Amino acid sequence: MAKVLMKGNEAIGEAAIRAGCVHFFGYPITPQSEVPEYLAKRLPEVGGKFVQAESEVAASNMIYGAAGVGMRVLTTSSSPGISLMAEAMSYIAACELPVVVVNIMRGGPGLGGILPAQGDYLQATKGMGHGDFDLIVLAPSSVQEAVDLTIKAFELAEKYRNPVMVIGDGMIGQMMEPVSFPDVEIGPPLKPGDWALTGCVNRKPRIITSLYLDAMDLHNHNVHLKKKFAVITEHEQRHEAYNCDGEYDVLVTAFGMMARMCKTAIDTLAAEGIQVGLFRPISLKPFPYEACKNAMLKGKRVLDVEMNMGQMIEDVKLAGLGARQIDFFGRAGGVIPSVEEVMNEIRACHAKAKEKNP
Repeated sequence: MAKVLMKGNEAIGEAAIRAGCVHFFGYPITPQSEVPEYLAKRLPEVGGKFVQAESEVAASNMIYGAAGVGMRVLTTSSSPGISLMAEAMSYIAACELPVVVVNIMRGGPGLGGILPAQGDYLQATKGMGHGDFDLIVLAPSSVQEAVDLTIKAFELAEKYRNPVMVIGDGMIGQMMEPVSFPDVEIGPPLKPGDWALTGCVNRKPRIITSLYLDAMDLHNHNVHLKKKFAVITEHEQRHEAYNCDGEYDVLVTAFGMMARMCKTAIDTLAAEGIQVGLFRPISLKPFPYEACKNAMLKGKRVLDVEMNMGQMIEDVKLAGLGARQIDFFGRAGGVIPSVEEVMNEIRACHAKAKEKNP
């Protein structure tokens, strides 16, 4: 497959098309606005439909309706825009509709700023709407991986009839890198199966709803959703273990672009004789707890690095169950830690590990 130089946001839009998604509903917000801008031009070329909604609330309900009639559909937004979609995401999950949502994160809380951040981890993995449901959440660390995981997101959404979120900070959306796409221009159409509202001809009527007035019926539906996500958890955990084959004193945990920057710090510190491993969850939900724990137990101390005030560290601590001391280094509000800052934090963590285990 030939490679082409593309901005991350535009590559995500093209990846959705290559996955067979030709329906987009969304609203512009920095730093993801190039996704709808690109698709506004590109979708008519492939017979698709682009609608700029009047708000993120409207867009999230439009994908609800489109998925309900068996259309492969995408929306994208950034942090505060994703917050406005939370109610519809609960409805979509309850109705078991396959939609893909991309969040190119910016600084917060509130309106915050337009610079890159990773402050939406807890929103995506723990708090995306009311009720008992779970999103599948995937976190790329390069533009190529953003392409690959966007395509994978549609596959997972349809396989499990569950909403999938691809989450990356503003750097992923704004940077340019060479990427390759599948040779097939347009993927196969979504197979509506026995659930989509495709017109009631020679079959029983179908109803897509999240309303259950009988408490036991609603309980049973929640149990069903929980069992479904247990299957997802068993089969769809993804991670990268970098420099974890040999011995190391410190394990760094990070996700997305921050993990990529940590790799540079780790490679540089190797020249100083400081051996460091990196554990990067690619599926933030389901989080690869067992794999994370195994990587932690091979080192003496853990340093969690994030572009927030410490959100993924809750899952890292849960993975370790107190087996290792976990330090944290983070920057928020759009402040991007430098590689040198990360190196200094690793050096300090390494020194503590040596003091405890000379």
